[in-house]
Amino acid sequence: MRRHLVSLAVIALAATASPAPPATAAESPTPGAATALTPEQTVTKYLEALKAGNFAAAYEYISKAMTQNKSREDWAKEQQWTMQMSDAKIFDFHVYPGKTEGDTAHVPDVLSSQDKFLNQLGVQEYELYTLIREDGRWKIDQQRLLEPDEQGKWFPSKPQSQ
Repeated sequence: MRRHLVSLAVIALAATASPAPPATAAESPTPGAATALTPEQTVTKYLEALKAGNFAAAYEYISKAMTQNKSREDWAKEQQWTMQMSDAKIFDFHVYPGKTEGDTAHVPDVLSSQDKFLNQLGVQEYELYTLIREDGRWKIDQQRLLEPDEQGKWFPSKPQSQ
């Protein structure tokens, strides 16, 4: 997850690295808010929350393993700090149709972001999210960057590298 945050320009999916105000009870998602979402909708909502700098809302869409069993408040503070320190900015993203097998789904996306450590040039990143069913909802359990030779499988219009 840290790689995702930092490399994404991260995950602050925010257009700026300015700190987000703490979520109030009215702004925090209600439990079960993600109940009927598809895997693609879950990834989209997660990335939208990150882009907006609303880490408390992003927490709703990730698994207990991704939060490392941290509380919403602790996880959100950590993500906010990471985004600020890396000067991460998320400019845009495009979520593609995923593949679901039982209680596991894989959802690809292309992220346009920048940060001062791993993606200083703002190169597009081809990502793959793994989601699991947790408490009856799709939750992001893992995110990784796809190597060029893997990208054609998930992004058919992108030619395979030789």
